[in-house]
Amino acid sequence: MDFKQQIQMYRPYNEQEERDKQTMLKWMDRFEDVLTRKNEVAHFTASAWVVNRERTKVLMIYHNIYQSWAWTGGHSDGESDLLQTAIREVKEETGVENVKTLCDDIFSLEILCVNGHVKNGNYVSSHLHFNVTYLLEVDETELLHSKPDENSGVKWILVEDVTKVSNEKWMCEKVYSKLNQKLEELKKEF
Repeated sequence: MDFKQQIQMYRPYNEQEERDKQTMLKWMDRFEDVLTRKNEVAHFTASAWVVNRERTKVLMIYHNIYQSWAWTGGHSDGESDLLQTAIREVKEETGVENVKTLCDDIFSLEILCVNGHVKNGNYVSSHLHFNVTYLLEVDETELLHSKPDENSGVKWILVEDVTKVSNEKWMCEKVYSKLNQKLEELKKEF
């Protein structure tokens, strides 16, 4: 199933996801090249909510641009298998080698606003990330290391502390809280 079909079949968790899903689908119908940064207004990214086996901790990075603890994730860069994008980004950003997919389905959807910033010496204009999130698991004993061009730290954070360590207010209130709530509801299934 391709990424558009996955999004079409995804059952939104709340109003934010319902509206974001509809916007993503409209965008895909109207514009080409939604999987690469050549589309400078909005393009797809994939993130991961990476938990330990006990579902008590989340693996996070200290993001250099946002100067905050954040989830892992990145641009699809033309890859239409967004789950594979999320897994690739987890490995690149944290140094882990073994990533377990807890569910092949999308865990959440969100449209994220990215403010203009400098990356690798070049200015990147403000734009939108059409983000697809997956639920993944990593063994807490795996060796961690940062990716200096993107982050300056990697660590496990207690689920209940995620919104305390991140200084991105909107992400904490609208995304991380939602992901933790969904995780809590799913704990019974795993």
